[in-house]
Parts: sequence; structure tokens; C-alpha cells
Amino acid sequence: MFSSYFMILWTILWTIVCLNVSGNSAQYENFGGYDNFQSFESVPIGLLTDQNTEQMNIVFDHAIEVANQEVGTALTSLKEEVNYGDAYQSYGKLCRMVETGIAGVFGPSSRHTAVHLMSICDAMDIPHIYSYMSEYAEGFNLHPHPTDLAKALYNLIMAFNWTRFIFLYESADYLNILNELTTLFGMNGPVVTVLRYDMQLNGNYKQVLRRVRKSVDNRIVVVGSSETMPEFLNQAQQVGIINEDYKYIIGNLDFHSFDLEEYKYSEANITGLRLFSPEKFAVKELLMKLGYPTDQDEFRNGSCPITVEMALTYDAVQLFAQTLKNLPFKPVPQNCSQRTESVRDDGSSFKNYMRTLRLTEHLLTGPIYFEGNVRKGYHLDVIELQPSGIVKVGTWDEHRNYTARRLASTTAIYDSLDNSLANKTFTILLSVPNKPYAQLVETYKQMEGNSQYEGYGVDLIRELADKLGFNFTFVNGGNDYGSYNKSTNESTGMLREIMIGRADLAITDLTITSEREQAIDFSIPFMNLGIAILYLKPQKAAPELFTFMDPFSEEVWWFLGFSFVGVSLSFFILGRLSPSEWDNPYPCIEEPEELENQFTIGNSIWFTTGALLQQGSEIGPKALSTRTVASVWWFFTLLVVSSYTANLAAFLTIEKPQSLINSVDDLAENKDGVVYGAKRTGSTRNFFITSEDERYKKMNKFMTENPQYLTEDNVEGVNRVKTNTHYAFLMESTSIEYNIKRECTLNKIGDALDEKGYGIAMRKNWMHREKFNRALLELQEQGVLEKMKNKWWNEVGSGICATKDETPDATPLDMNNLEGVFFVLLVGSCCALLYGIISWVLFVMKKARHYRVPLRDALKEEFQFVIDFNNYVRVLKNSASIYSRSRQSSMSVASVVQESQ
Repeated sequence: MFSSYFMILWTILWTIVCLNVSGNSAQYENFGGYDNFQSFESVPIGLLTDQNTEQMNIVFDHAIEVANQEVGTALTSLKEEVNYGDAYQSYGKLCRMVETGIAGVFGPSSRHTAVHLMSICDAMDIPHIYSYMSEYAEGFNLHPHPTDLAKALYNLIMAFNWTRFIFLYESADYLNILNELTTLFGMNGPVVTVLRYDMQLNGNYKQVLRRVRKSVDNRIVVVGSSETMPEFLNQAQQVGIINEDYKYIIGNLDFHSFDLEEYKYSEANITGLRLFSPEKFAVKELLMKLGYPTDQDEFRNGSCPITVEMALTYDAVQLFAQTLKNLPFKPVPQNCSQRTESVRDDGSSFKNYMRTLRLTEHLLTGPIYFEGNVRKGYHLDVIELQPSGIVKVGTWDEHRNYTARRLASTTAIYDSLDNSLANKTFTILLSVPNKPYAQLVETYKQMEGNSQYEGYGVDLIRELADKLGFNFTFVNGGNDYGSYNKSTNESTGMLREIMIGRADLAITDLTITSEREQAIDFSIPFMNLGIAILYLKPQKAAPELFTFMDPFSEEVWWFLGFSFVGVSLSFFILGRLSPSEWDNPYPCIEEPEELENQFTIGNSIWFTTGALLQQGSEIGPKALSTRTVASVWWFFTLLVVSSYTANLAAFLTIEKPQSLINSVDDLAENKDGVVYGAKRTGSTRNFFITSEDERYKKMNKFMTENPQYLTEDNVEGVNRVKTNTHYAFLMESTSIEYNIKRECTLNKIGDALDEKGYGIAMRKNWMHREKFNRALLELQEQGVLEKMKNKWWNEVGSGICATKDETPDATPLDMNNLEGVFFVLLVGSCCALLYGIISWVLFVMKKARHYRVPLRDALKEEFQFVIDFNNYVRVLKNSASIYSRSRQSSMSVASVVQESQ
């Protein structure tokens, strides 16, 4: 009872005090600043840490020290360490801080714990400051809002021209970034594959990363916490998706603080965002406090061990101090168990006033101001991981979006300061348009200078410039590459521009020739090639009269014919040898005078034909030998007919294209009236003019006598081939490879006629030639040249013809496919024939013994009857027979036959 009265009295007194204070502070400026609050010796603020405790304590104390010096406050710190994710322990530590009286609470890092403590601080109206990304406005947060991060990612994706990518996220906390991205992209945005990489919640991401590796997409956006991101990168490298084939955008602001040493040379394009630059004085000062020398090599290229949490905590202390200077108050001890009675009435005003301030000085993460509860004012550095470390390549802010600001390469190694290419500017000739080496960028924007050109040659010069450090200006030199006249010492085209000094270099499909090297020098070849023939793809041939015979080769048809004849003869011979095949023509007569054989030569052929055509016949073999041959023949015809039917379907449905020419010899002979030509001037034409080969001399004579088949450029030649079925064009193999990827009707005929290379043209005895040669060798060894060729030949503008599966050729079946079937037929027929002969001999022996006649005479008479092919009737009672003269002639032959059965 007494305690209740006491609490009521305490509440009334506290209300009077609060009303008095609030009445005196109706407006913030009436407080007179911190000078009116000098009666209080210090204002404690609390820090709860659950990771990097030692470093966070140093950052917190240093921030308080800077604030006290610059702002003139008297902040002190209360620091406690808790276990990560242990909300119960954190609650106890917070309550002990509150009981001593604190003005605000900072931390911890764990989202789960911070949300729990935030509710307690809100109940007691104590400012709570946390430093992780959140879409909610509770508490006080300086971290960029997820929607702003989504805008930054959107601008990067659009600037990089990604048409499809994989969005990898850690947990549902990051889905609001995806939602904002989809809103920004609208209906016509890129194709996005969404995957959660922490599916099992056990730190093993390899199952999802393997799906990424099997996917066709190689552009990846990753968003996740600073706790999981280093392990994500480690497992991605183990799975094999951090290499030159993949491009990443890391949506984690702590990317700069990770250990990236093992990824610097992976050749993967990894882009990230950074909230502050390590070049700032305040950052360097903090690095020294943490024990990191600011001139250490590992920090020279932008990497920095200060995390976003440290930087935001530092800035939050400065903002807290500035608020305290303008809106002072005395921290009051409170009790967690008495929430309603111990709620402060000026805590909300303090937090609201913090959001009205605009700070620009003594901050790590840039200017601070708020729109509602969302922090604004910052800008993000766009960083890229390169072999030299982290390099700033652009900036992003909400108003100007992404601005590319690539600095000069930090990997260039120069021979000496006097002989360096740094800061030198070269004029470089291009041939425009000349796909894929150089072309104008197809865009609706007005493009000027070097940015208006793109292509293989453009990319090659940019790679060399990054390595050697020079600047360049592209100039369209036309399509006349030039030639050199030794007698007059004059040249034309690009060669002349380089000789007289109007240009320093020329980069295009310029072939290295002995004639040109008399006037200018070339770099080592950046691409090897040869002259080849461009012609139309084989066209569908008109069906022939005997197309139905195509499923089998000629050899198979001959063997099939021989098999047919052989099996028919086998039936005929075995039919005459086997006693069972001699039938009584009159079944009603028990003792006929003669027997007939059904296997005449005609019936044998008919039976074989019926089985082959799978129609059958009225003839039925009776003897074991003839039945064996019939079974083997049926098996043979089953497989042969099935094979024929299957291959016939292929021949009827699959086109069998034919080409008028198949080699350079056909072209030289003008086979089927096919004519040919080449570019009027250039290395291809000179090859035929100077060649000693008889074929090429003949072709040169043809082109000289028919100049109408020569063209001004390769594009004209390609168009002629497309529109004329009797025209072939001679050009470099690399250009042919490029065109057949985009023109589905074109094809390359035969192999290259010669070997040569493309080089970068430069002035004679140019002092920088060796530098360019070394740089080209490095690009070749690193696979950059092959990667660029694959980009411009097989990726950009390609895929039209590559997506179509080439129709397989229908080839006739030969003996290699069917020899097993013929072998079975041969073995079966031979076994049946052998059995038939043995059965016939045994029959004759038994018959001779029965009639008691000499075996030799019996064999002779029976053999003469067998080979009498015109006789298909066996007379049983013949006076001329040896059996009729025996003493048992009263017995019929039929009885012997019956006994033999």
C-alpha cells in the first residue's frame, strides 16, 4: 500500500519536472546550446559489441574523442561485449547500462539481437543506433536504405548492358532489393533468375553454386551479409565460377574489407560498391588508431579493413554529439522492470531532432541528412577488383546515378621515365565500317570521339592502352589499306598516312606482306589466317529416278542379289536331295507309281521372293534341311527389310544437299560454270598475282581477264555470293568465319590456300614497336586475344545460324553394317546343305541295302536323277532302274522313303 502511494507521488513529481523542462524548451534554439548544460559533467553512451569487439571499442572511443574535441561535448563510453545472437544476455547488459543512466545505445551487429533491444529502448524512449541494412524505420540507422541500394544496382546493370543475369541472395531480408529492382526494370527489363544461395542454412552454398555453373547465364548479382559473403566467394571459386567467363556485381558495402588476394588474378570481372574512400583524412586517422600504417602496400589500391559498421558507428557518434550540443539533456537512470513509469519524455524529441540535422564535416561516409527516417546525402564509389587490387572505376549518387570514372591502369610497367608511353597520345586509323574489326556504335544517343567506335580492333587498342598507359584518338581511314610502289617510293591509302606522319598506327584486317613491310613496320601478328573460298551452302539436289535404292550401298545390293540366288538354289538342290520333299501327287492312291517335288527352280525362286517381300507363299518346306534354310532366310529378310525401311525413311525426310564446287581445283576449272573473284586491291589479289602454283596462275589469269568479278571491298563480295549461285569469293578465312555465323546460306569451301597474319601497322623503325610486341605477347599468353575474338565472332550479333542444328547426313548402309546378317545366312545355308547331302547319302545307302544292290550303282543312279534338273517326277516302277531288277522289286520306293522317315 505504501509502495503504491510512493509510486503515485513519484510519478506526479516526475511529471512536474518534465513539464517544467518541456516548457523551457518549447523551441530547440531556446536551449542556448551545450553551454547551458555545463552543470552535467559527462553524458555516457553505451556500446554493445558481438563481433570485432576490440576494433569496435577503438573506433567508438576515437569517435567520442573526435566529437568532444570538434563539437565540444562531454561524451563518455560504456562498453559491453555479448555473444553473437544471444538476445537474453544482451538484454541483461542493456538493463545494467540503463540503470546507470545512458543517453543512447549503439549496436550490436546481430539483427535478431538488435531488434529485440530496439523494442526495449523504444519502450523507455532511449535512442538506439544500429548499423545494418533495414527497410524499417524503427530505431536510428545511417545505413543506406535497400531501395537506394537497388537503384545503384539498377544503374550499374543498365550501364553494363546486361540483358539477363542471376540474382543470388542470402535470405528474405534482401528480397526487398529484388522487389525494387523489378519495379525499376518494368515489363521490358532483363531476364532475371532468382536463387537463394543459403538454402540449407548451414553455410554450404555449393549445391546452388553448381546450378549457377550449369546455367547459361554468366552475369551474377549477389546480395548478402558481411558474415556470409567471404565464404560465398571462397565456395564460388572452389566450384569454378570465378574465372574470366563470369561477371559479378557484389551488393555488399563491405566488399572492400574482404581478403581478396586469391581472387585478384582470377580474371573474373568483379564490381562492388563502397560507402567511403580510404583516401579521406578521417579514414587514415582511424586506420592509425587501429594500428594499420596508412602507407602499407596492401592499402595503396583502395582496399581498407574498416567495415561499414565501424564507419557508420563513427558517423553516428558525430551526429549524436551534434544533436546533444543543440538539444542537451541529462541521462536518467531507469529500470527495465518498470517500463511505463520510467519512460523518458524527451527521447523522441532527441531522435526527431537528430533527423533534422545536416552534417558535412568530420564524417567517414559523406554528408548526412534525412528524408523522413531514411538517411540521404551519401554517394557510393563503384569499385572493381583488378590484379593490382581494388580500383575505383566510377561513382553513384541518387541524383546523377552512375558516372564512369575509370582511372589510368595501375598495372603498366614502363622501361624508364624518359622512354615511357604514359601520357602520349597516338592517332590510330580504323576502317569503318568493317565488321567485326571496327564499326559505329548502334545507339540513339549522339556519340563523339572514340566512344562512337566499337569492334575487335577498338577493344585491342584499349587493352594495349591499359597495359602501356598511352592515350589514343581513332580516325576513320576508309577501306583503302594501301600499297607501296618501290620504284617511285610512293604509297597509297593507310600506308601513305602512316609514312607521312599523319597517323601513328593502323588497326584493321591489314595483312602483313613483304611489299608493305618495305614502307612501314608491323607488330607481331595478333591473328593468324589464310585465303579461303566463300560460297553458298550445298543446295538440295533434285530427286533421282532410283532414289529408292539409296538406303543400301551398291556392295550391299550385290550381296543381297547373290544371297537371293544362292538361297533359291539351296531350296532347289535340297528339295531334290531330301526324300521328304517328294510327295504323292494323288493322296487317295496308297501305292502311287510316281512322286513329285514341289521345289522346282521356279517355286524355289517364288518362295524366296515371297519371304523377302514378307508376303509368304503356298509352298511349305517339309524336310529339316529345307526348313533350316527357310528359317535362316526369314531371319535374314526380317533384319534386312527393317534396316532398309528405317534408312529409306531417313533418305526421304533428310535433304541431301549438293554443292557445285567442293575444292579449289573445282573452282579453278570453273566446274558447272562457277566463276569467282576477290577484292580488287589487297593482299588476297597480290597472292594470286605473285603465286608460282599453276592452279593459282590459272585463277589469276581468269580474274585478270574478267575484272567484272572483282569487288571494291569484302562486303560487296559477300553480297554477290548471296545473290548468285554461280559465284564464289576469295577472302581471308577469319572474315569468312565471321560472315557464315551471321549469314545462314554461306559456307567455307576447302582449307586455307596460304598462311599469313594481321598486324598493327606503324612507322618504319618506330621506337615503341618492341613495347607493343611485348604487350601483344602478354595478351596472347593471358588468353585475352582469343577471348576478344570469341566475343566479336561468336557472341556479338551471332547466334542466328548457330542455334539451328545442322541436319545430319543420310548415308547408305554398307557391308560393315550388315555383314553379321549375311554371315548368319551363309552359315545357316551351309549347315542345311551339308545336312541335306548327308541325309541323302544315308537314304541311298539304306535303299541299296534294302534292295540288295551295289551301293556304287545306287549312288550313281540317284545322283543322275538329282542332276536331271528338267525332271521333277520320280517314277517308282521303272524297268530301267537298278532296283527293278533286284529280287525285292515288289517293294516300292515309297516304303523305303517311309522307313527312312
